[in-house]
Amino acid sequence: MLNGIQIIVNPKAELAQLLKEREKRNKERLFYRWFPDEGPLNRSLYPKHIEFIAATNNYTECALISANQIGKTKTAGYFVAATATGDYPHWWPGKRWEHPIDVWCAGDTNETVRNIIQDTLLGPPSEWGTGMIPAKFLKDVKKKSGSVADAVESFEVEHVKGGVSRIALKAYEQKRKSFQGTKKHLIWLDEEPPEDIYAECFTRTANTDGIIICTFTPLNGISDIVLAFMEEEYGDHRE
Repeated sequence: MLNGIQIIVNPKAELAQLLKEREKRNKERLFYRWFPDEGPLNRSLYPKHIEFIAATNNYTECALISANQIGKTKTAGYFVAATATGDYPHWWPGKRWEHPIDVWCAGDTNETVRNIIQDTLLGPPSEWGTGMIPAKFLKDVKKKSGSVADAVESFEVEHVKGGVSRIALKAYEQKRKSFQGTKKHLIWLDEEPPEDIYAECFTRTANTDGIIICTFTPLNGISDIVLAFMEEEYGDHRE
């Protein structure tokens, strides 16, 4: 009793609120649970994924080409999160930018981009900040106009050195012209792109010390893009 006012505390409700807050914070730290020193997601269990990250330090075009459900999209999302925030883990072997960067992330359609790339980076629409981009860095999420509900057009990510990285989500169905224009530091292509779009993306990164990363299952067989990553004759700029 305080000044004639009785204060009643429900310990169960208080505990429930604390547990809810802890769960929320854990969800917003997905990035820090990937590729640790120990545990079920420790780096030693994913040598090809780490090799892919390391290749970005030496090559301007890198691809993780494999069967479905082996973590290639998550790995690329992890790479985007690390480079856009500048919050590199201590073991990082890959490409580093020590400043904010401009990024495109693209896939087949606006719907698949929302369901795969957007979900990987941001989390579900009702829980943005639970994807690979930690909530503490995420800001200014802009939705895309059109028929695809909850689709995001772009968002900003605070960089540890100051300033913001800018990430835009695009779809191959927007055609080549939508990939013309501005220079980019990093472009992530999830699913094999049409050759004309790939050519535009290469041009966008040509003068920025930029790179292209690709993650896809070769559903089109041994296409020219697949060959470009497989055959040494295509040059030493690919891995």
